[in-house]
Amino acid sequence: MANATTQEAPADKKKKPAITEARTTSNIPVKLVYGPADVESLKLETELNQPGQFPYTRGVQPTMYRGRLWTMRQYAGMGDADASNKRYKYLLSQGTTGLSVAFDLPTQIGYDSDHEFALGEVGKVGVAIDSIEDMERLFNGIDLEKVSTSMTINSTATILLSLYIAVAKRNGADMKKLSGTVQNDILKEYIARGTYIYPPKQGMRLITDLFAFCNENVPEWNTISISGYHMREAGSTAVQEVAFTLADGITYVQAAKNSGLDVDAFGPRLSFFFSCDRNFLEEVAKFRAARRMWAKIMRDRFGATNPKSMMLRFHTQTAGSSLTAQQPEVNIVRTAIQAMAAVLGGTQSLHTNSFDEALALPTENSARIALRTQQVIAYESGVTQTIDPLAGSYYMESLTTEIEKRATEYIEKVDAMGGMLKAIEKGFVQQEIQNASYEFQQSVDHHEAVLVGVNKFHVDEHHEIPLQVIDPALEPNQVERLKALRLRRNAAEWKAAIQAVEDAARNGNNVMPHIIDAVEKYATVGEIADTLRKVFGEYKEAVVI
Repeated sequence: MANATTQEAPADKKKKPAITEARTTSNIPVKLVYGPADVESLKLETELNQPGQFPYTRGVQPTMYRGRLWTMRQYAGMGDADASNKRYKYLLSQGTTGLSVAFDLPTQIGYDSDHEFALGEVGKVGVAIDSIEDMERLFNGIDLEKVSTSMTINSTATILLSLYIAVAKRNGADMKKLSGTVQNDILKEYIARGTYIYPPKQGMRLITDLFAFCNENVPEWNTISISGYHMREAGSTAVQEVAFTLADGITYVQAAKNSGLDVDAFGPRLSFFFSCDRNFLEEVAKFRAARRMWAKIMRDRFGATNPKSMMLRFHTQTAGSSLTAQQPEVNIVRTAIQAMAAVLGGTQSLHTNSFDEALALPTENSARIALRTQQVIAYESGVTQTIDPLAGSYYMESLTTEIEKRATEYIEKVDAMGGMLKAIEKGFVQQEIQNASYEFQQSVDHHEAVLVGVNKFHVDEHHEIPLQVIDPALEPNQVERLKALRLRRNAAEWKAAIQAVEDAARNGNNVMPHIIDAVEKYATVGEIADTLRKVFGEYKEAVVI
Protein backbone atom coordinates (compact mmCIF):
# COMPACT_ATOMS: atom_id res chain seq x y z
CA MET A 1 0.00 0.00 0.00
CA ALA A 2 1.44 3.33 -0.99
CA ASN A 3 2.34 5.84 1.69
CA ALA A 4 0.07 8.90 1.60
CA THR A 5 2.97 11.25 1.22
CA THR A 6 4.15 9.50 -1.93
CA GLN A 7 0.89 10.28 -3.65
CA GLU A 8 1.30 14.04 -3.24
CA ALA A 9 3.36 16.36 -5.33
CA PRO A 10 6.78 17.19 -3.90
CA ALA A 11 6.66 20.14 -1.53
CA ASP A 12 8.86 22.32 -3.70
CA LYS A 13 6.50 21.83 -6.64
CA LYS A 14 3.36 22.92 -4.78
CA LYS A 15 1.95 26.27 -5.84
CA LYS A 16 2.23 28.64 -2.95
CA PRO A 17 -0.59 31.15 -2.47
CA ALA A 18 0.41 34.67 -3.39
CA ILE A 19 0.79 37.03 -0.45
CA THR A 20 -0.57 40.36 -1.57
CA GLU A 21 0.51 43.66 -0.11
CA ALA A 22 -2.01 45.07 2.36
CA ARG A 23 -2.49 48.67 3.46
CA THR A 24 -5.04 50.48 5.60
CA THR A 25 -7.17 53.27 4.19
CA SER A 26 -4.49 55.68 5.48
CA ASN A 27 -1.92 53.84 3.34
CA ILE A 28 -0.24 52.30 6.39
CA PRO A 29 1.43 49.01 5.40
CA VAL A 30 -0.01 45.98 7.22
CA LYS A 31 2.32 43.06 7.92
CA LEU A 32 1.14 39.49 7.63
CA VAL A 33 1.64 38.91 11.35
CA TYR A 34 2.63 41.05 14.36
CA GLY A 35 4.57 40.10 17.44
CA PRO A 36 6.36 41.43 20.54
CA ALA A 37 8.99 43.25 18.48
CA ASP A 38 6.29 45.53 17.06
CA VAL A 39 5.39 46.93 20.47
CA GLU A 40 8.71 46.78 22.32
CA SER A 41 9.01 50.58 22.39
CA LEU A 42 5.51 51.00 23.88
CA LYS A 43 5.62 52.36 27.43
CA LEU A 44 2.71 50.77 29.24
CA GLU A 45 2.44 53.31 32.07
CA THR A 46 2.83 56.46 29.99
CA GLU A 47 1.31 55.42 26.64
CA LEU A 48 -1.50 53.12 27.80
CA ASN A 49 -2.03 53.33 31.56
CA GLN A 50 -5.46 52.39 32.96
CA PRO A 51 -8.86 53.54 31.65
CA GLY A 52 -9.73 56.91 33.12
CA GLN A 53 -6.07 57.83 33.58
CA PHE A 54 -3.75 60.01 31.47
CA PRO A 55 -3.27 59.76 28.50
CA TYR A 56 -6.72 58.08 28.27
CA THR A 57 -5.69 55.75 25.44
CA ARG A 58 -7.90 53.06 26.95
CA GLY A 59 -10.90 55.31 27.62
CA VAL A 60 -11.88 58.46 29.48
CA GLN A 61 -13.78 56.73 32.29
CA PRO A 62 -12.46 54.11 34.73
CA THR A 63 -15.61 51.99 34.35
CA MET A 64 -16.61 52.91 30.76
CA TYR A 65 -19.68 50.91 29.63
CA ARG A 66 -19.86 48.85 32.81
CA GLY A 67 -20.80 52.11 34.53
CA ARG A 68 -22.89 53.67 31.77
CA LEU A 69 -23.54 52.85 28.14
CA TRP A 70 -22.84 55.34 25.40
CA THR A 71 -25.67 57.73 24.49
CA MET A 72 -27.71 56.29 21.62
CA ARG A 73 -28.34 59.51 19.77
CA GLN A 74 -30.09 59.00 16.44
CA TYR A 75 -29.67 62.00 14.12
CA ALA A 76 -33.08 63.10 12.85
CA GLY A 77 -34.94 66.03 11.41
CA MET A 78 -37.13 66.42 8.37
CA GLY A 79 -39.85 68.65 7.05
CA ASP A 80 -41.27 71.04 9.60
CA ALA A 81 -41.08 71.13 13.38
CA ASP A 82 -44.23 69.05 13.86
CA ALA A 83 -42.97 66.18 11.68
CA SER A 84 -39.60 66.16 13.43
CA ASN A 85 -41.19 66.31 16.88
CA LYS A 86 -43.18 63.21 15.98
CA ARG A 87 -39.97 61.39 14.94
CA TYR A 88 -38.17 62.43 18.16
CA LYS A 89 -40.98 61.09 20.31
CA TYR A 90 -40.97 57.87 18.30
CA LEU A 91 -37.21 57.42 18.75
CA LEU A 92 -37.45 58.14 22.48
CA SER A 93 -40.20 55.54 22.77
CA GLN A 94 -37.94 53.02 21.02
CA GLY A 95 -35.02 53.51 23.39
CA THR A 96 -32.87 56.40 22.19
CA THR A 97 -31.21 58.14 25.12
CA GLY A 98 -30.54 61.50 23.48
CA LEU A 99 -31.81 63.67 20.63
CA SER A 100 -29.78 64.84 17.65
CA VAL A 101 -31.25 67.58 15.46
CA ALA A 102 -30.66 67.86 11.72
CA PHE A 103 -31.49 71.29 10.29
CA ASP A 104 -32.37 72.08 6.70
CA LEU A 105 -29.91 73.92 4.48
CA PRO A 106 -31.52 77.40 4.72
CA THR A 107 -31.38 77.22 8.53
CA GLN A 108 -27.74 76.12 8.39
CA ILE A 109 -26.67 79.10 6.26
CA GLY A 110 -28.87 81.73 7.87
CA TYR A 111 -31.77 82.21 5.46
CA ASP A 112 -35.44 82.22 6.38
CA SER A 113 -37.80 79.86 4.58
CA ASP A 114 -39.19 82.68 2.42
CA HIS A 115 -35.78 83.78 1.12
CA GLU A 116 -35.17 83.24 -2.60
CA PHE A 117 -32.12 81.08 -1.78
CA ALA A 118 -34.33 78.76 0.29
CA LEU A 119 -36.64 77.91 -2.60
CA GLY A 120 -36.92 74.15 -2.97
CA GLU A 121 -34.73 73.42 0.07
CA VAL A 122 -37.12 74.00 2.97
CA GLY A 123 -37.27 70.92 5.20
CA LYS A 124 -35.42 68.73 2.68
CA VAL A 125 -32.23 67.63 4.51
CA GLY A 126 -33.41 68.51 8.00
CA VAL A 127 -35.99 70.49 9.89
CA ALA A 128 -36.86 74.07 8.94
CA ILE A 129 -36.46 76.47 11.89
CA ASP A 130 -37.20 80.17 11.39
CA SER A 131 -38.35 81.39 14.80
CA ILE A 132 -38.93 80.65 18.46
CA GLU A 133 -42.37 79.34 17.55
CA ASP A 134 -40.80 76.68 15.32
CA MET A 135 -38.40 75.70 18.11
CA GLU A 136 -41.29 75.42 20.57
CA ARG A 137 -43.12 73.08 18.20
CA LEU A 138 -39.94 71.07 17.64
CA PHE A 139 -39.61 70.22 21.34
CA ASN A 140 -43.27 70.21 22.28
CA GLY A 141 -43.90 67.70 25.07
CA ILE A 142 -40.17 66.98 25.60
CA ASP A 143 -38.60 67.90 28.97
CA LEU A 144 -35.43 69.78 28.07
CA GLU A 145 -34.03 69.39 31.59
CA LYS A 146 -34.16 65.61 31.25
CA VAL A 147 -33.10 64.99 27.65
CA SER A 148 -29.65 65.63 26.18
CA THR A 149 -29.87 67.37 22.81
CA SER A 150 -27.21 67.62 20.12
CA MET A 151 -27.65 70.20 17.38
CA THR A 152 -25.67 69.91 14.15
CA ILE A 153 -25.34 73.59 13.40
CA ASN A 154 -22.30 75.79 12.81
CA SER A 155 -22.51 79.24 11.21
CA THR A 156 -25.82 79.92 12.96
CA ALA A 157 -24.93 78.03 16.15
CA THR A 158 -25.29 81.11 18.36
CA ILE A 159 -28.81 81.68 17.00
CA LEU A 160 -30.05 78.08 17.27
CA LEU A 161 -28.65 77.64 20.78
CA SER A 162 -30.30 80.95 21.73
CA LEU A 163 -33.61 79.60 20.42
CA TYR A 164 -33.17 76.40 22.44
CA ILE A 165 -32.37 78.37 25.61
CA ALA A 166 -35.31 80.73 25.03
CA VAL A 167 -37.74 77.80 24.65
CA ALA A 168 -36.32 76.12 27.75
CA LYS A 169 -36.82 79.36 29.70
CA ARG A 170 -40.42 79.65 28.48
CA ASN A 171 -41.04 76.14 29.77
CA GLY A 172 -39.59 76.96 33.17
CA ALA A 173 -36.35 74.98 32.76
CA ASP A 174 -33.20 75.95 34.63
CA MET A 175 -30.46 76.93 32.12
CA LYS A 176 -27.85 75.39 34.41
CA LYS A 177 -29.54 71.99 34.00
CA LEU A 178 -29.63 72.00 30.20
CA SER A 179 -27.32 69.40 28.68
CA GLY A 180 -26.30 68.68 25.13
CA THR A 181 -23.94 69.78 22.40
CA VAL A 182 -23.91 72.36 19.68
CA GLN A 183 -21.53 71.54 16.83
CA ASN A 184 -20.31 75.14 16.46
CA ASP A 185 -17.24 74.02 14.44
CA ILE A 186 -16.73 76.59 11.72
CA LEU A 187 -13.23 75.61 10.59
CA LYS A 188 -14.33 72.29 9.11
CA GLU A 189 -16.97 74.21 7.12
CA TYR A 190 -14.21 76.08 5.31
CA ILE A 191 -12.36 72.80 4.81
CA ALA A 192 -14.96 70.26 3.80
CA ARG A 193 -18.63 71.10 4.20
CA GLY A 194 -19.37 74.62 2.99
CA THR A 195 -22.14 75.94 5.26
CA TYR A 196 -20.09 78.96 6.30
CA ILE A 197 -21.37 82.54 6.30
CA TYR A 198 -18.81 84.89 7.82
CA PRO A 199 -15.03 85.22 7.31
CA PRO A 200 -12.90 82.99 9.60
CA LYS A 201 -11.93 85.74 12.06
CA GLN A 202 -15.55 86.71 12.70
CA GLY A 203 -16.65 83.08 12.72
CA MET A 204 -14.09 82.38 15.44
CA ARG A 205 -15.32 85.40 17.40
CA LEU A 206 -18.86 83.96 17.52
CA ILE A 207 -17.49 80.63 18.76
CA THR A 208 -15.61 82.23 21.65
CA ASP A 209 -18.68 84.34 22.52
CA LEU A 210 -20.66 81.11 22.82
CA PHE A 211 -17.88 79.52 24.92
CA ALA A 212 -17.86 82.43 27.36
CA PHE A 213 -21.65 82.66 27.67
CA CYS A 214 -22.15 78.96 28.31
CA ASN A 215 -19.27 78.83 30.77
CA GLU A 216 -21.20 81.28 32.93
CA ASN A 217 -24.81 80.41 32.20
CA VAL A 218 -25.15 76.88 30.73
CA PRO A 219 -22.31 74.98 32.42
CA GLU A 220 -23.48 71.47 31.44
CA TRP A 221 -23.58 72.29 27.73
CA ASN A 222 -20.82 71.08 25.40
CA THR A 223 -19.96 74.28 23.59
CA ILE A 224 -18.36 72.74 20.52
CA SER A 225 -18.18 69.40 18.75
CA ILE A 226 -14.91 69.58 16.87
CA SER A 227 -15.71 67.55 13.83
CA GLY A 228 -13.63 65.23 11.71
CA TYR A 229 -16.72 63.49 10.35
CA HIS A 230 -17.27 65.84 7.44
CA MET A 231 -13.60 65.74 6.44
CA ARG A 232 -13.86 61.95 6.32
CA GLU A 233 -17.02 62.19 4.26
CA ALA A 234 -15.13 64.48 1.88
CA GLY A 235 -12.53 61.75 1.38
CA SER A 236 -9.85 62.15 4.05
CA THR A 237 -7.97 59.19 5.44
CA ALA A 238 -8.23 58.13 9.08
CA VAL A 239 -4.86 59.77 9.80
CA GLN A 240 -5.94 63.03 8.17
CA GLU A 241 -9.22 62.96 10.08
CA VAL A 242 -7.37 62.76 13.40
CA ALA A 243 -4.71 65.29 12.44
CA PHE A 244 -6.93 68.01 11.00
CA THR A 245 -9.61 67.60 13.67
CA LEU A 246 -7.09 68.01 16.47
CA ALA A 247 -5.44 70.91 14.60
CA ASP A 248 -8.86 72.59 14.53
CA GLY A 249 -9.16 71.88 18.26
CA ILE A 250 -5.79 73.54 18.88
CA THR A 251 -7.01 76.62 17.00
CA TYR A 252 -10.20 76.87 19.07
CA VAL A 253 -8.37 76.44 22.37
CA GLN A 254 -5.82 79.07 21.43
CA ALA A 255 -8.57 81.50 20.34
CA ALA A 256 -10.40 80.98 23.62
CA LYS A 257 -7.21 81.56 25.61
CA ASN A 258 -6.47 84.69 23.57
CA SER A 259 -9.92 86.01 24.47
CA GLY A 260 -9.09 85.68 28.17
CA LEU A 261 -10.73 82.34 29.01
CA ASP A 262 -9.01 79.87 31.33
CA VAL A 263 -8.24 76.58 29.56
CA ASP A 264 -9.44 74.57 32.57
CA ALA A 265 -12.69 76.53 32.64
CA PHE A 266 -13.79 75.73 29.07
CA GLY A 267 -11.62 72.66 28.35
CA PRO A 268 -13.94 70.14 30.04
CA ARG A 269 -16.85 71.23 27.79
CA LEU A 270 -15.04 70.58 24.51
CA SER A 271 -16.21 67.52 22.59
CA PHE A 272 -15.35 65.89 19.29
CA PHE A 273 -17.22 64.19 16.45
CA PHE A 274 -15.68 61.44 14.33
CA SER A 275 -16.72 59.16 11.51
CA CYS A 276 -16.37 55.41 11.80
CA ASP A 277 -15.52 54.05 8.39
CA ARG A 278 -14.82 50.73 6.67
CA ASN A 279 -11.48 49.50 8.02
CA PHE A 280 -12.56 48.01 11.34
CA LEU A 281 -9.24 47.76 13.19
CA GLU A 282 -7.86 51.03 11.84
CA GLU A 283 -10.96 52.83 13.12
CA VAL A 284 -10.55 51.38 16.63
CA ALA A 285 -6.88 52.40 16.62
CA LYS A 286 -7.80 55.88 15.33
CA PHE A 287 -9.98 56.62 18.35
CA ARG A 288 -7.33 55.36 20.79
CA ALA A 289 -4.62 57.46 19.10
CA ALA A 290 -6.80 60.59 19.07
CA ARG A 291 -7.42 60.34 22.83
CA ARG A 292 -3.73 59.97 23.57
CA MET A 293 -2.77 62.86 21.31
CA TRP A 294 -5.37 65.27 22.71
CA ALA A 295 -4.36 64.54 26.30
CA LYS A 296 -0.76 65.42 25.48
CA ILE A 297 -1.76 68.52 23.51
CA MET A 298 -3.89 69.93 26.31
CA ARG A 299 -1.31 69.22 29.00
CA ASP A 300 1.91 70.05 27.18
CA ARG A 301 0.88 72.78 24.74
CA PHE A 302 -1.80 74.57 26.76
CA GLY A 303 -0.84 73.78 30.34
CA ALA A 304 -4.16 72.23 31.33
CA THR A 305 -4.16 70.76 34.82
CA ASN A 306 -7.78 69.64 35.15
CA PRO A 307 -7.94 65.98 34.03
CA LYS A 308 -11.32 66.65 32.39
CA SER A 309 -9.67 69.23 30.13
CA MET A 310 -7.40 66.51 28.76
CA MET A 311 -10.13 63.93 28.07
CA LEU A 312 -11.16 63.63 24.45
CA ARG A 313 -14.88 62.86 24.63
CA PHE A 314 -16.48 62.17 21.29
CA HIS A 315 -19.63 61.35 19.37
CA THR A 316 -19.40 58.92 16.46
CA GLN A 317 -21.51 58.51 13.36
CA THR A 318 -21.13 55.56 11.06
CA ALA A 319 -19.84 56.53 7.63
CA GLY A 320 -22.55 57.95 5.40
CA SER A 321 -20.16 57.89 2.45
CA SER A 322 -19.85 54.10 2.78
CA LEU A 323 -23.58 53.57 2.17
CA THR A 324 -24.50 52.35 -1.28
CA ALA A 325 -27.65 52.79 -3.35
CA GLN A 326 -26.92 49.37 -4.85
CA GLN A 327 -28.24 46.51 -2.69
CA PRO A 328 -29.06 48.98 0.14
CA GLU A 329 -29.88 46.26 2.68
CA VAL A 330 -26.15 45.43 2.72
CA ASN A 331 -25.74 48.81 4.43
CA ILE A 332 -27.17 47.23 7.59
CA VAL A 333 -24.09 44.99 7.74
CA ARG A 334 -21.72 47.87 7.04
CA THR A 335 -23.31 49.99 9.75
CA ALA A 336 -23.20 47.16 12.31
CA ILE A 337 -19.47 46.62 11.74
CA GLN A 338 -18.75 50.34 11.95
CA ALA A 339 -20.84 50.73 15.09
CA MET A 340 -18.96 47.87 16.73
CA ALA A 341 -15.65 49.58 15.91
CA ALA A 342 -16.90 52.82 17.50
CA VAL A 343 -17.87 50.97 20.68
CA LEU A 344 -14.55 49.10 20.86
CA GLY A 345 -12.89 52.47 20.30
CA GLY A 346 -14.64 53.92 23.35
CA THR A 347 -17.17 56.40 21.95
CA GLN A 348 -19.37 58.38 24.36
CA SER A 349 -22.24 58.79 21.91
CA LEU A 350 -23.24 57.03 18.69
CA HIS A 351 -25.49 57.49 15.67
CA THR A 352 -26.00 54.52 13.37
CA ASN A 353 -26.99 55.34 9.79
CA SER A 354 -30.14 53.86 8.34
CA PHE A 355 -29.76 51.52 5.38
CA ASP A 356 -31.86 53.70 3.05
CA GLU A 357 -29.91 56.94 3.55
CA ALA A 358 -28.11 56.62 0.22
CA LEU A 359 -31.57 57.07 -1.29
CA ALA A 360 -33.53 59.41 0.99
CA LEU A 361 -34.07 60.50 4.57
CA PRO A 362 -34.72 57.40 6.73
CA THR A 363 -38.16 55.98 7.28
CA GLU A 364 -39.38 55.02 10.77
CA ASN A 365 -38.68 51.37 9.96
CA SER A 366 -35.10 51.91 8.78
CA ALA A 367 -34.39 54.27 11.70
CA ARG A 368 -35.62 51.59 14.11
CA ILE A 369 -33.32 48.98 12.55
CA ALA A 370 -30.39 51.39 12.93
CA LEU A 371 -31.24 51.93 16.60
CA ARG A 372 -31.69 48.21 17.18
CA THR A 373 -28.16 47.71 15.80
CA GLN A 374 -26.79 49.73 18.70
CA GLN A 375 -29.00 47.93 21.19
CA VAL A 376 -27.84 44.49 20.01
CA ILE A 377 -24.22 45.58 20.44
CA ALA A 378 -24.98 47.02 23.86
CA TYR A 379 -27.06 44.21 25.31
CA GLU A 380 -26.23 41.05 23.38
CA SER A 381 -22.67 41.14 22.03
CA GLY A 382 -20.76 41.09 25.34
CA VAL A 383 -18.22 43.68 24.18
CA THR A 384 -19.30 46.13 26.89
CA GLN A 385 -18.34 43.75 29.70
CA THR A 386 -14.67 44.72 29.77
CA ILE A 387 -12.90 47.94 28.85
CA ASP A 388 -10.78 48.31 25.71
CA PRO A 389 -10.78 44.55 25.00
CA LEU A 390 -8.38 44.90 22.04
CA ALA A 391 -5.65 46.50 24.20
CA GLY A 392 -2.41 44.55 24.13
CA SER A 393 -2.94 43.20 20.63
CA TYR A 394 0.40 43.52 18.88
CA TYR A 395 -1.30 44.88 15.78
CA MET A 396 -3.69 47.19 17.62
CA GLU A 397 -0.97 48.83 19.69
CA SER A 398 1.38 49.11 16.71
CA LEU A 399 -1.36 50.65 14.56
CA THR A 400 -2.41 53.09 17.31
CA THR A 401 1.19 54.30 17.63
CA GLU A 402 1.62 54.60 13.84
CA ILE A 403 -1.56 56.67 13.47
CA GLU A 404 -0.39 58.94 16.30
CA LYS A 405 3.02 59.35 14.63
CA ARG A 406 1.60 60.20 11.20
CA ALA A 407 -1.11 62.52 12.56
CA THR A 408 1.49 64.35 14.68
CA GLU A 409 3.59 64.92 11.57
CA TYR A 410 0.58 66.55 9.88
CA ILE A 411 0.02 68.83 12.88
CA GLU A 412 3.69 69.84 12.77
CA LYS A 413 3.25 70.80 9.09
CA VAL A 414 0.19 72.89 9.99
CA ASP A 415 2.12 74.58 12.81
CA ALA A 416 4.95 75.39 10.42
CA MET A 417 2.46 77.16 8.12
CA GLY A 418 1.35 79.39 10.99
CA GLY A 419 -1.61 77.38 12.22
CA MET A 420 -4.83 75.97 10.87
CA LEU A 421 -6.30 79.24 9.62
CA LYS A 422 -3.21 79.84 7.48
CA ALA A 423 -3.24 76.24 6.28
CA ILE A 424 -6.88 76.61 5.24
CA GLU A 425 -6.22 79.93 3.52
CA LYS A 426 -3.37 78.32 1.56
CA GLY A 427 -5.64 75.42 0.59
CA PHE A 428 -3.25 72.86 2.11
CA VAL A 429 -5.85 70.95 4.12
CA GLN A 430 -8.41 70.96 1.31
CA GLN A 431 -5.80 69.74 -1.19
CA GLU A 432 -4.64 66.89 1.05
CA ILE A 433 -8.22 65.67 1.46
CA GLN A 434 -8.93 66.02 -2.27
CA ASN A 435 -5.82 63.99 -3.09
CA ALA A 436 -6.83 61.24 -0.66
CA SER A 437 -10.35 61.17 -2.07
CA TYR A 438 -9.04 60.91 -5.63
CA GLU A 439 -6.66 58.11 -4.73
CA PHE A 440 -9.42 56.10 -3.08
CA GLN A 441 -11.73 56.53 -6.04
CA GLN A 442 -8.94 55.40 -8.35
CA SER A 443 -8.50 52.27 -6.26
CA VAL A 444 -12.23 51.54 -6.58
CA ASP A 445 -12.23 52.20 -10.33
CA HIS A 446 -9.27 49.86 -10.79
CA HIS A 447 -10.82 47.20 -8.54
CA GLU A 448 -7.95 47.45 -6.05
CA ALA A 449 -10.54 48.28 -3.38
CA VAL A 450 -13.73 46.22 -3.37
CA LEU A 451 -17.11 47.83 -2.71
CA VAL A 452 -19.60 45.01 -2.36
CA GLY A 453 -22.45 45.41 -4.82
CA VAL A 454 -20.75 48.35 -6.55
CA ASN A 455 -17.63 47.08 -8.32
CA LYS A 456 -18.03 43.43 -7.35
CA PHE A 457 -20.84 41.00 -6.47
CA HIS A 458 -23.52 42.68 -8.55
CA VAL A 459 -27.12 41.51 -8.80
CA ASP A 460 -29.44 42.11 -11.71
CA GLU A 461 -32.76 42.03 -9.92
CA HIS A 462 -34.01 45.14 -8.14
CA HIS A 463 -36.86 45.70 -5.75
CA GLU A 464 -38.45 48.86 -4.49
CA ILE A 465 -37.39 50.23 -1.10
CA PRO A 466 -40.07 52.32 0.68
CA LEU A 467 -38.68 55.84 0.99
CA GLN A 468 -39.38 58.85 3.18
CA VAL A 469 -41.16 61.56 1.13
CA ILE A 470 -41.37 65.20 2.23
CA ASP A 471 -44.85 66.68 1.77
CA PRO A 472 -44.69 69.28 -1.03
CA ALA A 473 -47.15 71.44 0.93
CA LEU A 474 -44.58 71.87 3.71
CA GLU A 475 -42.68 74.77 2.15
CA PRO A 476 -45.66 77.06 1.42
CA ASN A 477 -47.12 76.28 4.86
CA GLN A 478 -43.81 77.16 6.53
CA VAL A 479 -43.63 80.41 4.60
CA GLU A 480 -47.19 81.35 5.59
CA ARG A 481 -46.44 80.75 9.29
CA LEU A 482 -43.37 82.95 8.98
CA LYS A 483 -45.29 85.79 7.36
CA ALA A 484 -48.00 85.60 10.01
CA LEU A 485 -45.39 85.81 12.79
CA ARG A 486 -43.87 88.96 11.30
CA LEU A 487 -47.29 90.63 11.13
CA ARG A 488 -48.26 90.01 14.74
CA ARG A 489 -44.97 90.66 16.58
CA ASN A 490 -44.29 93.98 18.32
CA ALA A 491 -42.33 95.87 15.67
CA ALA A 492 -40.72 98.35 18.07
CA GLU A 493 -39.47 95.62 20.44
CA TRP A 494 -38.21 93.55 17.52
CA LYS A 495 -36.36 96.49 15.98
CA ALA A 496 -34.68 97.44 19.28
CA ALA A 497 -33.58 93.85 19.87
CA ILE A 498 -32.10 93.53 16.36
CA GLN A 499 -30.25 96.83 16.83
CA ALA A 500 -28.78 95.55 20.09
CA VAL A 501 -27.39 92.51 18.25
CA GLU A 502 -25.80 94.78 15.65
CA ASP A 503 -24.30 97.04 18.32
CA ALA A 504 -22.80 94.10 20.21
CA ALA A 505 -21.32 92.69 17.02
CA ARG A 506 -19.72 96.07 16.24
CA ASN A 507 -18.39 96.95 19.69
CA GLY A 508 -17.03 93.54 20.63
CA ASN A 509 -19.51 92.71 23.39
CA ASN A 510 -20.73 89.13 23.72
CA VAL A 511 -23.58 88.71 21.22
CA MET A 512 -25.27 85.74 22.94
CA PRO A 513 -27.43 87.63 25.51
CA HIS A 514 -28.61 89.98 22.78
CA ILE A 515 -29.44 87.15 20.36
CA ILE A 516 -31.46 85.41 23.09
CA ASP A 517 -33.39 88.64 23.67
CA ALA A 518 -33.92 89.05 19.92
CA VAL A 519 -35.39 85.57 19.41
CA GLU A 520 -37.65 86.15 22.43
CA LYS A 521 -38.87 89.26 20.59
CA TYR A 522 -39.62 87.03 17.57
CA ALA A 523 -36.61 87.94 15.45
CA THR A 524 -36.00 85.19 12.90
CA VAL A 525 -32.90 83.17 12.13
CA GLY A 526 -32.46 84.92 8.79
CA GLU A 527 -32.93 88.41 10.25
CA ILE A 528 -30.29 87.85 12.93
CA ALA A 529 -27.89 86.24 10.44
CA ASP A 530 -28.38 89.19 8.06
CA THR A 531 -27.64 91.60 10.90
CA LEU A 532 -24.33 89.83 11.50
CA ARG A 533 -23.65 89.73 7.74
CA LYS A 534 -24.08 93.50 7.75
CA VAL A 535 -21.31 93.85 10.35
CA PHE A 536 -18.99 90.92 9.53
CA GLY A 537 -19.39 90.48 5.77
CA GLU A 538 -19.39 87.10 4.05
CA TYR A 539 -16.64 84.60 3.32
CA LYS A 540 -15.63 83.87 -0.26
CA GLU A 541 -14.11 80.44 -0.74
CA ALA A 542 -10.54 80.12 -1.96
CA VAL A 543 -10.31 78.02 -5.13
CA VAL A 544 -8.23 74.87 -4.72
CA ILE A 545 -6.91 73.36 -7.96
